[in-house]
Amino acid sequence: MPETSRTDRSGRAAGEPSGRSRRAMRAVAAVCALLPALAGPVLAACPQELAVYTDRERAASIEFRPTEPDAAVHTNAFRVVFSQNDVVADGVVLWTEGVPRPTGIVMRDCPEGDVTGEELAACTVWQGVIYTVDAAGQVGLLPREGPAAERLLLPDFGPSVRHSALYGAKGISIVPWDVFEISGCQE
Repeated sequence: MPETSRTDRSGRAAGEPSGRSRRAMRAVAAVCALLPALAGPVLAACPQELAVYTDRERAASIEFRPTEPDAAVHTNAFRVVFSQNDVVADGVVLWTEGVPRPTGIVMRDCPEGDVTGEELAACTVWQGVIYTVDAAGQVGLLPREGPAAERLLLPDFGPSVRHSALYGAKGISIVPWDVFEISGCQE
């Protein structure tokens, strides 16, 4: 025997939204679709030194900080906040000479003062060029200053974190992705 669908007084099938409900759902969907576009101009006005980025897994975020006026050695400072276990690592951007490249270095619990290369290697989580990727997929270099980049690419960041002292029982077990998208601007 074929199943019959039940209808209400207006002739709609049971569970089918009314015209008003359908219009409301379409309006909500339209607003949700516009939110990234509306946030874009606001975040585009953010200076690089205040930008916040998050990876797609939400395992880590990168928070840039203004550098000290007398910081002649590096041009950008940031910290990497891992969502698991409140693990934080410090980072700096150094520009290479010759062919200028913004080289990022992420460190955790480095000794202060005169340190050896071996000590620095032991506390370095990741080191590499920081690239930017715009909405059209164009790859560039992290700006020294000015408007914040849309996305950052830190090649092999995830694998480097996985093989660092950060990874383990007292650190993190969720490895971040190598691409970070702008997600905020600090005040």
